[in-house]
Amino acid sequence: MKINSLRLQLLAWVVLPLAGLATINLWTSHGSALATANLVTDRMLLGSARTIAEQVAMTDGVLDATIPPAAIEMFDTGDRDSVYYHVKTARGRLLTGYPNLPEALTPSSTEATYRDHRLRLLTFSQGVVGAGKDSPISVTVGVTLAGHDAMVRRLWFGAFAQQLALVAIAGLFVLLGLHRGLAPLIRLRDAVRSPNRSDLDPVEVPGAQSEIRPLIEALNAYMARVRAQMASQRRFVANAAHQLRTPLALLSTQASYALRETVPDARHEALVALQASSGRLARLAEQLLTLSRAEPGSRRPRADRVDLTEAARQVLETHAPIAVSRNVDLGLEEAGPAPVIGDGTMLREMIVNLVDNALRYSSSGGSVTVRLAAVDGEAVLTVTDDGPGIPVEERDHVFERFYRIAGSTEEGSGLGLAIVREVVENAGGRVTLRDGAAGGLVVDVRLPLASS
Repeated sequence: MKINSLRLQLLAWVVLPLAGLATINLWTSHGSALATANLVTDRMLLGSARTIAEQVAMTDGVLDATIPPAAIEMFDTGDRDSVYYHVKTARGRLLTGYPNLPEALTPSSTEATYRDHRLRLLTFSQGVVGAGKDSPISVTVGVTLAGHDAMVRRLWFGAFAQQLALVAIAGLFVLLGLHRGLAPLIRLRDAVRSPNRSDLDPVEVPGAQSEIRPLIEALNAYMARVRAQMASQRRFVANAAHQLRTPLALLSTQASYALRETVPDARHEALVALQASSGRLARLAEQLLTLSRAEPGSRRPRADRVDLTEAARQVLETHAPIAVSRNVDLGLEEAGPAPVIGDGTMLREMIVNLVDNALRYSSSGGSVTVRLAAVDGEAVLTVTDDGPGIPVEERDHVFERFYRIAGSTEEGSGLGLAIVREVVENAGGRVTLRDGAAGGLVVDVRLPLASS
């Protein structure tokens, strides 16, 4: 069964090994209790046998053995044990006691069965003055194991109670420690889930341990990225709304004018202008969508193998009619395949924006050249035009969204180069601007070549 609670997991990792160690200790404690009971019983047997042996003496030439009450009463522990004994001469004659009682090998004790009882027995030998060949005499004392076993149980249960109390106390202290140790995590959870928390400000948890600090820092860093992304999205929506307002108003004005116009030629002219405006609006909407898709995290990353040379050829074929209408010479110079890894749709859209910008700013009779080559492990895409170019001080700003160079007469949304930068950076490349040899602008895009 999987435990999902961190508190229970930590408690289990502490208490279960401790319980295992306690179990092993209980097993060894049972052996210690048994050894202690054996030792105590053997000492009592030895004491009883010596007491009996000391009472054996020669009386009027006869060997006499008297059993003193103290020798038997010392086994009266309340467990109703039975005591058996006998005294024999060196030649095996029974002086007193129970016949057929087993004997132990001196000086060790032994266990045996006598009259259906398990006994612990000990045999003690001692010389008697004047006994002649009957000396030394041997005294064997045996006792049933009720008191012995009761002593083992008491000792073992005492150890068991101590071990159980130890595990319980350890578990209690672990719970208290976990409660205090996990308190910063609980406060972190409450701070994040607080109904009064409506923003993404950094979370502070006073007293947090060094192990929890990285989690808090990672959470705050993540919220900072979310704040930045949300701010970027708000700016994007605001700018998009601002950019769409003007062409929509123009469309409405042109449509109203076309409806009022009764002269066919004038109405036709208004409809042509309306069609051109709707085309520009469609292009703006397409660029906005492309920019949104190009942002990191907006879609699942793709790793297509794309030949930039083939992609550029397709883009130039679709833009050839526009180049003809603008009287611009559109050409492609290639040196073979230039494979890269990235989002194929976005990479083609990058080339579309570069070519569209170059055609837009090239004058009639000018030229736009797209070059592709593989250089030093990079695919190099270069788009050259002979337009007015971009001043050096403006080149860092033209990659910003909706940025337009002051005084520019060409229509545009200011999104083309912003899209190019987003796509190129997502593909692990870089884009730079420079002046052409004969004027105009040169855009260099460098992307890592795909491994073969």
